[in-house]
Amino acid sequence: MHLETLVSFLAGVALLIAGAEILVRGASRLAATIGVSPLVIGLTVVAFGTSSPELAVSLQASLAGEPDIALGNVVGSNVFNVLFILGLSALIAPLVVAQQLVRFDVPLMIGVSVLLFVLALDGSIGRFDGLVLTGGIVGYCLFAIRQSWKESPAVRAEYEKEFGQRAPRLSQRLLNIVLVVIGLAMLMLGSRWLLSGAVAVAEALGVSKLVIALTIIAAGTSLPEVATSVVASIRGERDIAVGNVVGSNIFNVLAILGLSGVVAADGIRVAPAALRFDIPVMIAVSVACLPIFFTGYRIARWEGFLFLAYYAGYTLYLILDAAQHDALPEFSAMMRLFVIPLTLVTLAVLAVRALKIKRVAEGAGDAAQQ
Repeated sequence: MHLETLVSFLAGVALLIAGAEILVRGASRLAATIGVSPLVIGLTVVAFGTSSPELAVSLQASLAGEPDIALGNVVGSNVFNVLFILGLSALIAPLVVAQQLVRFDVPLMIGVSVLLFVLALDGSIGRFDGLVLTGGIVGYCLFAIRQSWKESPAVRAEYEKEFGQRAPRLSQRLLNIVLVVIGLAMLMLGSRWLLSGAVAVAEALGVSKLVIALTIIAAGTSLPEVATSVVASIRGERDIAVGNVVGSNIFNVLAILGLSGVVAADGIRVAPAALRFDIPVMIAVSVACLPIFFTGYRIARWEGFLFLAYYAGYTLYLILDAAQHDALPEFSAMMRLFVIPLTLVTLAVLAVRALKIKRVAEGAGDAAQQ
């Protein structure tokens, strides 16, 4: 592998991260100055802004005729967001989620993941499919804005503290507009460098571009989400830590793949491997968020560790499969026959126990009122 290829790849990642940070900062402050609710800023501008590297890379890949990178970047990022970012955030501090909108957002995340699978069954995400997905993100944004006014005072205060900066002066508004433009320019340049470097890396290592997109590119473009969620978790802003991940995953499927499908001349081809394994894994990790409902809106530290362990297992599988390693059949059998069923049984037991506790508490509350 040439040194200039590696430099191009790393420089692209650095530009994407810096560009996303500048874009989010400028856009969130600009939205605050024109009276947008801090909660809406957190759920839309910040969550979508941290996904801007994925958007830039997938659009560039679609225009350059690299469908595996366009698709793998989104699918890999969604898996990374849930398993790695939520797992790491929960290890730092158990995530107690009070945000009522999560009742809608997590099922929606699962729903759009299933929708992607259905649309991809014919082997591509065409222009019509892209328009359907893009229409979905418009509807989601309108719903988020309408629902934001129903949030509890505690959730409003949390988002106000983080995103409620107001800059009434014209000069500050102009500065925020300049930041947005600079951030977008850095994203465009960084995505080009990252894309060219990723293609060269795949060719040098002799692995598919889909595997590179699912692992290295997905992790690199998700670094803004890592920073946002981990810092929010350290500060005790658990709604932001979870809302950022869920909002970004919804945006990744609906907006990024939607726009990529619209601009791609022949649509985004879906590799059989992605349809057979990677997209189902994305659906499965979305479903793994459901214990948030069953355990009192809480992701415990042990669940965070489980998420991280599964991400390590997923990545190891991709590496073994790409290398056609002799250990792949044994590893796959162990995951399929022991690890996954044991996890499902554990989560089911916890869900039943939590529901029983909830019913007992509700019964006691009714009795006290009488």
